[in-house]
Amino acid sequence: MASTAATSHVNNRPNDLVLRSGLRYRKIRDRIIETFLLAAGLVAVFTTIAIVVILLTESSAFFEHVSLKDFLTDTMWTPLFADAHYGILPLVAGTLTTTMVALIVAVPVGTIIAIYLSEFASHRLRETVKPILELLGAVPTVVYGYFALTAVTPLLQMIFPELPGFNMLSAGLVIGLMIVPYVASVSEDAMRSVPRYMREGSYAMGATRLQTALRVVVPGAFSGLAAAFILGISRAVGETMVVAIAAGMQPNFTFDPREQAATITAYIVQVSLGDLPHGSIGYQSIFAAGLVLMLITLIFNVIGFSLTRKFREAY
Repeated sequence: MASTAATSHVNNRPNDLVLRSGLRYRKIRDRIIETFLLAAGLVAVFTTIAIVVILLTESSAFFEHVSLKDFLTDTMWTPLFADAHYGILPLVAGTLTTTMVALIVAVPVGTIIAIYLSEFASHRLRETVKPILELLGAVPTVVYGYFALTAVTPLLQMIFPELPGFNMLSAGLVIGLMIVPYVASVSEDAMRSVPRYMREGSYAMGATRLQTALRVVVPGAFSGLAAAFILGISRAVGETMVVAIAAGMQPNFTFDPREQAATITAYIVQVSLGDLPHGSIGYQSIFAAGLVLMLITLIFNVIGFSLTRKFREAY
């Protein structure tokens, strides 16, 4: 009996070694994967930090020659002229005006599309329309820019004969069409995440599908809708080629979308083409403008994050 037990113990030792070796291998593999994922996450963090550091460093050299007060209050932006002025307000006005026009188009259109796809469209129609809608996001922005300049502007000039060839209205409208897929897709996903029992409870109380969509689903998905709207705002604020082609590059301090104006991104493109020598104050101004653009985007993202946290529903 003792001999049999000893033999069994000896035979089990290789199995124990194999199990321990396999467990050790899995732990090492998991540790490697965790390290890789951490490194991937840190790349995004370090990239953001590097961008902020570069903007602050280059902007500090700019503000050694231009006072912060003039930069924030002057209504003229003429860094390429002999009589240079560095007031950021004209670029901010152009950026905000085109963004507001884009949102007037994208928010209602994207929300209506999301409501239809989520609550009214059949499964087959939804699976057909949504990928086609998302394909609009893959069209190069330069194509949208020339579409705004050669198609939308002539149509608008039939309504507003005094409308100049370059204007913020056509640029904003096309940017709105361009970001509709982002707003519609994210909004539709948020509405689809609303539990089915909320809809069934509404139907049981005699509500129609439209009433259920507007009074139950939309409020229940408000945090997701807010995230979709903020995504659209960030996309519109950072748009470059459409405004550079269709809105013109003349900095004007105006909020009239029928006028031509330059945006922050359009000015950065203009200077980056090589019109100013590297290291000059005019060249350094693009970093100050980029810093302002980053702060605007950050403000909108903070607002969106706050709305998402405040109105988030746990189902």
